[in-house]
Amino acid sequence: MNNENKFFNALEDIFIGTKVEGKSGYANLMNIKSSYFNYIKGELKETIDNELKVIPDFREELFDKLYSFFKRYFNESGSIYFSSTPYQNRIYDKIYTENKDMVLFWKTNMLYYVKTDMLFENLKIEVSDLKFLIDTEDIEHKKSNEKRSLVFSFDKINHANNDIILKVTYSKRNTKTKVPELIKELNKELGKEVINEEILNSVFRTFRKQSEVDYFINKNAKEFLKEQFDLWIYQYMFKDITEFSGNRIKQLQVIKSISYKIIDFIAQFEDELVKIWKKPKFILNSNYVVSYGKIADNDQLIQTIVNHDGINNQIEEWKDLS
Repeated sequence: MNNENKFFNALEDIFIGTKVEGKSGYANLMNIKSSYFNYIKGELKETIDNELKVIPDFREELFDKLYSFFKRYFNESGSIYFSSTPYQNRIYDKIYTENKDMVLFWKTNMLYYVKTDMLFENLKIEVSDLKFLIDTEDIEHKKSNEKRSLVFSFDKINHANNDIILKVTYSKRNTKTKVPELIKELNKELGKEVINEEILNSVFRTFRKQSEVDYFINKNAKEFLKEQFDLWIYQYMFKDITEFSGNRIKQLQVIKSISYKIIDFIAQFEDELVKIWKKPKFILNSNYVVSYGKIADNDQLIQTIVNHDGINNQIEEWKDLS
């Protein structure tokens, strides 16, 4: 893979982040972000081609430098901040100002915290000579920070390599994995009693150990990235460049012009996220829990509740919660 493909693949990964699925508002925003990237990708390529007309031999080095800079400031959620920078890898640093000898600096100070969530991917697990494949295709992105447990179910056995394929989803109405029933089903499919509760619990624990990720929105992505780029280009110039010919100056100008263009594209979407995040929240629904003692003497209200069309669903939910 050449540097150009490497850069655009990496830019897509770091700008969009890990693929987000589900019906939450944040999932919708990230899917819009993916569409936005596909929209600007063509315009960005055209801009780069035009800039390189005067120095076509610089193409490979340009994409190598672009990749080395931008990969520092994105993480797997697509958040923009000090993610893997060698110059800012400490939580706190000394920053001197005119009126203070020292102030504390933390690398998330320019961010709005959105949520923390788990990133689950398909995973192969081997326990007691049994091979399990956990399929996450049907797992949805959770809304906000709601607490929902994982539910595992049997899908099929891949007889080509003897993989036992389990589906995983988030629970609905606090349902749980029915481990005894799952064990019986698996042993029946395998034709022998080889799977027990200890083996399944080991598989579940291993799957749950996947990476946790924080989601952030940068308060001012353009200012942040341009400031970091100016520091990076200064270090690049005086560390790696020993000759400042006219052609080299043109190359530096092209790097800066294209980098600023990319930053503008990125910041344009991030600024929209900031506007949405700061928009006043409106209450769409509220639910109340009333103890039975408050309505025990109101026969008419009790009859209204008992005769309601949704009473059977409510009873089933109470059973699930019990």
